[in-house]
Amino acid sequence: MSAHENEENTPLIILISVVATIGGFLFGFDSGVINGTIDGLKSAFNSDSAATGFNVASMLLGCAAGAFFAGHLADRFGRRNMLICAAMFFIVSAWGSGVSTSSLQFVFYRIIGGLAVGAASVMSPAYISEVAPARYRGSLATIQQIAIISGLFIAFISNYLLANLAGLSTAELWLGFEAWRWMFWMELLPATLFLLALLFIPESPRFLIASGRVEAGRKVLTRLYGAVAGTRKVDEIDASLAVDHHAPKFSDLLDRASGRVRKIVWAGIGLAVFQQLVGINVVFYYGAVLWQAVGFSESDALLINIISGGVSIGACIITVLVVDKIGRKPLLQWGSIGMAIALGLMVVAFANADVMPNGELDTGEWGPLALIAANAYVFIFNMSWGPVMWVMLGEMFPNQIRGSGLAVAGLCQWSANFVITMTFPVLLAGVGLAGAYGFYAISAAVSALFVFIYVHETKGLELEQMPG
Repeated sequence: MSAHENEENTPLIILISVVATIGGFLFGFDSGVINGTIDGLKSAFNSDSAATGFNVASMLLGCAAGAFFAGHLADRFGRRNMLICAAMFFIVSAWGSGVSTSSLQFVFYRIIGGLAVGAASVMSPAYISEVAPARYRGSLATIQQIAIISGLFIAFISNYLLANLAGLSTAELWLGFEAWRWMFWMELLPATLFLLALLFIPESPRFLIASGRVEAGRKVLTRLYGAVAGTRKVDEIDASLAVDHHAPKFSDLLDRASGRVRKIVWAGIGLAVFQQLVGINVVFYYGAVLWQAVGFSESDALLINIISGGVSIGACIITVLVVDKIGRKPLLQWGSIGMAIALGLMVVAFANADVMPNGELDTGEWGPLALIAANAYVFIFNMSWGPVMWVMLGEMFPNQIRGSGLAVAGLCQWSANFVITMTFPVLLAGVGLAGAYGFYAISAAVSALFVFIYVHETKGLELEQMPG
């Protein structure tokens, strides 16, 4: 180990990175909690399928706005301050979603939660990438995905336990309130912890230096890396910013010579959109509905969600161990191919299922194939596109355009998420599960070509070495 690595305060780097990943945990919990509340929303608000679909997807409108504005505002006010705002929004949304008495009220609070999720989704990986050394930056950033999946996993367990305690998600549980309302209120615990923990971590040193607070940035870098390495890093950051000589702005996303959007920005947008086109959030948001459509009871469907969550965490742990060794691009490419195969097997199973008089599918002997393929798909996604896309977005942009690049990529990611989530009930009614998953399978195959042609490896590169 070199001298500067001996001076490195690894425990502090890991600690503040873990605090940032609580935002990822809330991102996952807030996204997954809706999974067990759909029946409650239908009952409480007397909503039809279209209205219920909008109630579920409304958060994603806030996510798109949150990702876009947080990425931009973080260049003015700091990464940590944006995370603090997100924590406060998580608290308001968790409380308000549970007390809502109408669809309009519910949508309002879910959009607030969406602003928090969107902000956390881009700011947590950006913060981690800006404090972590290159040699294990990918592993630390991947913990963000473990946190997201853990949030989903805990939300699924919470939903399952609360629904079982009450008998049904629509039945009363404690203090005269239905179980589905308590599902939302459970989020208040980690949201409050996130807010308190953020008060004790430093601002991103790269933001401090970029905003002219060089000495403050030097102090943070010295705490993280030691005096010698910290001073050298200040010089490297200064050099990377000296090319532009101005505060970051959206026009930096354009190539100065041609006036066109930089290729690196298009690569980021492509990564963000393809992560959603493979349909993963259909499993996250509509998992219970999906498995009930295949013939499982509500209780069994919620239990299957828990199994999927556990499988996802195992996949992410593998990625933590290999992402800084084999690189980002191979994981994305092989992930695309594996997902295309798993989704194709799901299409086969659903295409051979019989439609019951009540509209549900009877998969019969094809049921085990559907269940195994679905969990294989979730496993492969969480070994590849789940964590690696966020790792790439957090590190692939040069210092000058990181905030703006994340803003645009985050907006596109959550907009695609919204479209996929809103269209799934329509596809389910129109072309069935086989047709819907056929589209996701094709998207996975195309994403492999996209990665091969447009995505460049970032393993081992310092943020100051990222090409623009």
